[in-house]
Amino acid sequence: MHCLYLVSTPIGNLEDITLRALRVLKESSLVAAEDTRKTGQLLAKYGIQVPLCSFYEHSLPGQTEHIISRLETGDVAVVSEAGMPGISDPGYELVVRALERGVKIIPVPGPSAVTSAVAVSGLPTDRFLYMGFLPRRKADRQRVLAGISAQEATIVIFEAPHRLKASLNDIMLTLGNRHISVCREMTKLYEEVFRGSIEQAIEHFANPRGEFTLVIEGAGKSEPAGFSEAMMHRLAQMKRAGMKARDVVPVVAVETGLNRREIYQAWLNIDDK
Repeated sequence: MHCLYLVSTPIGNLEDITLRALRVLKESSLVAAEDTRKTGQLLAKYGIQVPLCSFYEHSLPGQTEHIISRLETGDVAVVSEAGMPGISDPGYELVVRALERGVKIIPVPGPSAVTSAVAVSGLPTDRFLYMGFLPRRKADRQRVLAGISAQEATIVIFEAPHRLKASLNDIMLTLGNRHISVCREMTKLYEEVFRGSIEQAIEHFANPRGEFTLVIEGAGKSEPAGFSEAMMHRLAQMKRAGMKARDVVPVVAVETGLNRREIYQAWLNIDDK
C-alpha cells in the first residue's frame, strides 16, 4: 500500500502552511477532509486540483474503508478542519484502522493552536497537559476538572464560545482563581490574547465569539493549608454547585495534605442551602 499522510493545515491564516504540506497535498491521489468546504478554499488558493472526499465525526464506517482502499493506488492525505489531524478530531479513528492494516503513516507537521497558545500565554511552558474539549454536561465537566486540580503542569483546554462562560465558572470553582491566558481566534483577523485571573476572564468575555484556547496555571507547590476560611468557602461553593464528595475529597486531600475523613466530615457539616 501507499502512504497515509497526516497534513497539518492553517488554524486561521491561510499563509500558515508549509512548502512540504503543499507538495504532499498536490501529489496525493485523494485528500480526505473533515470540512471539504474549508479545505476546498485552501486548495483553491494554492491552485491544487486533487480529488476531495469528506471524512468527519459522523462519517459511516464504510468511508474509512473507502479511504484505506484508495491507498492501494496512491498516497492519501488527511486534513482536519484546522491544525494536525488526529488531535481531538476523527482522524484518530482513521489512523487506528490504517495501523491495523499495516499502512505507513507519515506526519506533515505545521500550525498548532495548542503550542501557539502555550507559547504566548506567559505561563510555564516546560510541561503542559492538553485536555482537548471539556465535557458538555456540568457534572461531568466538574468531575474532570476536579481530577486535574492538583496537576502542577500548565493546563490547555479548547472551548466553544457558547460554553465558554459555563466552563470558566466551573474552572474557577474547581481549580480556584488562577492565572489564565485566553486565546481567541488565533492567527485570524480578530485574534485576541487575554491574560489575567479566571475571575477577570469571566468578566471580560461577557459575550464570547470565536474559537477559544485556554491556558491555565498549574497547581502551585505549597505547604498544607489546613481548614482555612478560604478553603472552607471553596468547599461550600463546590457543594452548592452540586459536586459530589467522592470527587472533591480526594482532590482537597492532595492539595492540603489533610486526612480524607476530616475533609469529608467538614463537607457534611456545610449547610448546602
